[in-house]
Amino acid sequence: MKKSEPDKTRDVVARSILESGPTTAVALAEKLDITPAGIRRHLDSLIAEGVLTSREPYQSSASRSRGRPSKVFLMTDEGREKFEHSYDDLAVAALKFMASKSGSHLVDEFAQTRAADFERKGQSIKNSNKSLLEKSKMLAKLLTKEGYSATTDKMGNGEEICQHHCPIAHVASEFPQLCEAETEAFSKILGTHVQRLATIADGDGVCTTFVPTNISQITKSKMKEGAR
Repeated sequence: MKKSEPDKTRDVVARSILESGPTTAVALAEKLDITPAGIRRHLDSLIAEGVLTSREPYQSSASRSRGRPSKVFLMTDEGREKFEHSYDDLAVAALKFMASKSGSHLVDEFAQTRAADFERKGQSIKNSNKSLLEKSKMLAKLLTKEGYSATTDKMGNGEEICQHHCPIAHVASEFPQLCEAETEAFSKILGTHVQRLATIADGDGVCTTFVPTNISQITKSKMKEGAR
């Protein structure tokens, strides 16, 4: 059965949010060249179908005084499954089979190998003489190139890297080793301790990683993690 034009456009809207992460109706209308009224109709339909949800945007303490921000629209777990379900199921099944036949250590090795590959891609960042703040922004650009739609934002005495989309979220929810190894890779690329604060795999709307930009804050973060 062929899809109608509204259905095709609705798929384009959903796919854009899946690939680019949470966004406002205004930004989406501009990106897809759809009228504001038209984009809201599609967004309302996708919310009714359970594909999308809306929430207040994440704001750093520095930006909370700028007035009430527009709501952002993001993909639900149900929505992700509609787009990625078969691929994710195959990946989860393959890793489960690997673990059952040869032990979970192979899954750990796979996660480490995948992280090492990402670390190689970030070698130029690792070798850069730029500041930690600039390196964090470079890492966000690399993550975006890899499909994670990442941005950076000032947070206290450091920088927060936000990944608005995770192409392996469903798999990572079954195998947290993937997130753990990825976090280690971030630390190696940036040459400093980092702290993962939230992940899409755990049901959060965005993956966030805190990068302390001064020595005292790094020490405090390490002490806090060591006390857990």
